[in-house]
Amino acid sequence: MINPQKPEGFHPIAVRGDVLRRFRLQLDGSMCIMSSKNPQRANVLMNLSLIPIDLQPIAEKVDSRQRVSEAEALQLYRSEDLNALGIIASAVREQKNGNVATYILNRYINYSNLCILSCQFCAFAAKKRDAHAFERSIDDIVVAVQGSLALGITEVHMVGGLHPTLKKDWYLTLLQRVRALDPNLIIKAFTAIEIRHLAQRIFKLSIADTLAVLRDAGLGALTGGGAEIFDAGVRDELCRGKESAEEWLDVHRIWHQMGGRSTCTMLYGHIETLEQRVDHLRQLRELQDETKGFTGFVPFAFEPQTTILAHVKPASAVEQLRNLAVSRIYLDNFDHLTAYWVSMGLPLAQVSLSYGVDDLHGTILEEKIFHMAGAKTPQEQTVETLESVIREAGREPVQRDSYYRHLPRRHLSAPTVPPAHESELVCA
Repeated sequence: MINPQKPEGFHPIAVRGDVLRRFRLQLDGSMCIMSSKNPQRANVLMNLSLIPIDLQPIAEKVDSRQRVSEAEALQLYRSEDLNALGIIASAVREQKNGNVATYILNRYINYSNLCILSCQFCAFAAKKRDAHAFERSIDDIVVAVQGSLALGITEVHMVGGLHPTLKKDWYLTLLQRVRALDPNLIIKAFTAIEIRHLAQRIFKLSIADTLAVLRDAGLGALTGGGAEIFDAGVRDELCRGKESAEEWLDVHRIWHQMGGRSTCTMLYGHIETLEQRVDHLRQLRELQDETKGFTGFVPFAFEPQTTILAHVKPASAVEQLRNLAVSRIYLDNFDHLTAYWVSMGLPLAQVSLSYGVDDLHGTILEEKIFHMAGAKTPQEQTVETLESVIREAGREPVQRDSYYRHLPRRHLSAPTVPPAHESELVCA
């Protein structure tokens, strides 16, 4: 097995295809794909001789598409056999998505980092007089999105802090003007805590009524941010004052009941235990059983560098692959698992395609939250790079939309980030 830790200066395009093919055979070569009426839902049989005896009962359950328990998920987390986890997770991926790996052409917009909260783990949020505070104007955002539309984006992803002074009309005008640029553009915006902030402090409406108003103005999907770890003790220590797990879940439940769709997340690798990770996954799986409204799961490792938790050791490449594999095996009612390359880096995201991942997120074009926390990854990727990385991993690249629906391949010029407007950089 090759070392999944990326060496200094490593670039995915520089990785020899034959090395990746040999690595993939270690994980996927044990599976026999049977005929199926739907080629995207192939029946997959694992060679159990490659699975350690203690994990074979779990592998057999996955092989027969039975649900894995919380105790078994914890056993998987504690396993030292990373290859075995990759084999089992790859079987689930193959069952659900065949050999396809997707990406999306999207643009990130962080409209402001002014926030009334002071979460310990967050390096993004700011108070008005902080040197790193910023607030973008609606005109500035519209220009940025318009420039990205010319590059073929199908989604704009907008989140920000809990702004202390922006009014209801500002949010509605933002959605309406972005929506007017292209009726086919999907606006994926706001975390659950932003929705609660808007409902309680700005719109002064119920969660359902607030979501309805936002939807009418152009909101197409909710983001999955803010979930962190659901355990109450962890949240009290890391993000006191933020919504509870129940409140986060309830926002998504209401949105799903309205016919909306959203992603969900988990921020791991800080002070949480393995048991708390499993409990987080359990609550997501239970809500998905209830609503079937989550399109995909996007876990990401904590970036401690510029936070007050800088003493926390970042999650290793092995731990990130393990977390993805366990998530894929346990979340049997989720069709898609995304590797967030902004957090883990594209080389490791490429390797994760052999650990249950079927999606590499998107072109992004601009991202602030993880980079302000210390991430050293690029802020954008081209379609050509994403497709090349997917092919090198032995997968078939397919463009998707915000709901993970496949789209026809479009021939596009390489995206470039439009110059930052001065309003983006000055303090609010």
